Amino acid sequence: MPLDVLSDAVASRLAAGVDAVFRRTVLERPRRQSPEALGPNERSRQLEALVAELEPDAHVRAPEAWFPAPSAPTPRERLLERRRDAEVVDVRFESPHELVLPALGERWARYAPRNREVVARHLRGPGSGRPAVLLLHGYLAGNLALEERVWPTRWLLKRGLDPVFAALPFHGPRRRDPRRPPPFPAADPRFTIEGFRQAVADLRALTRWLRARGAPAVGVMGMSLGGYTAALLATLEELDFVVPFIPLASIADFAREGGRLVGTRSQRARQHALLETVHAPISPLSRAPRVPRAGRLVLAARGDRVTPVSHARRIAEHFDAPLELFAGGHLLQLGRRSAFRAAARMLGELGWLT
Repeated sequence: MPLDVLSDAVASRLAAGVDAVFRRTVLERPRRQSPEALGPNERSRQLEALVAELEPDAHVRAPEAWFPAPSAPTPRERLLERRRDAEVVDVRFESPHELVLPALGERWARYAPRNREVVARHLRGPGSGRPAVLLLHGYLAGNLALEERVWPTRWLLKRGLDPVFAALPFHGPRRRDPRRPPPFPAADPRFTIEGFRQAVADLRALTRWLRARGAPAVGVMGMSLGGYTAALLATLEELDFVVPFIPLASIADFAREGGRLVGTRSQRARQHALLETVHAPISPLSRAPRVPRAGRLVLAARGDRVTPVSHARRIAEHFDAPLELFAGGHLLQLGRRSAFRAAARMLGELGWLT
């Protein structure tokens, strides 16, 4: 049913119901060897041991060791299609990521070589010197042909921006077994940390390649998991704009909202605090954004029950960015046109639209 037939409130309630079913049946399914199987005290002890091992505060203050600046790669490019409004080019190069947690080596290697290769789809509009926008998908997504339909691709091309669809680690063409959920993000914080380290390394390399080939501006938009990744990237790489869309903001908050913390109220609060601490080096809330203030915008759905508005609000407050709400939810983004209009206004004011 079109949004103009529904009120914003009804549209958001409808979308919230769909989100709730998805979260309960897909995102909150019990996992083998899940941390929830541990008692609250044992779980806190394991998290405390991880904090002592990883020294997250040190990596928040000095991120260079975990997030070294990559060089611009020399990718392999293959023309997939020549359309009236754009050339569609497959872009691939070896991920510059290197493990910092050697205990994961054997498990990490099981997903090579597919995950070792960065895969992106670059749509190049007519002319030269066009700004580029990285478009990042959510969890379970990453089919790059499908992502072209999820985002307002034709509108971006028409207004002078070149969309670049990038597959996050372990997703889409980098996924070893499409029948199984991606192993990232993981219940094991170490695997999650390495996954985001790889995502950042890959996207920083891709950004530098885009600039080297002549893009006068490079920005990033991301949905859900991609929104978290976009915001994290914006705290580590100088970008021209950043637009987290229905973003995840806190892994600890997501665990709490999904009932994955166990024990009494105080025991759950302790686990939440430890999860915040251990994930701090890869949190978009740990460092200031490296994006001009005028190039920051956060978009959220009122009925979102997967990454509720509270997540978007945390990023918006930390980034000192406007928060634009639209009707609908995480999956049924019924009113998202108004959200994209807000992004268009920002990009127009920045001078990146034609």
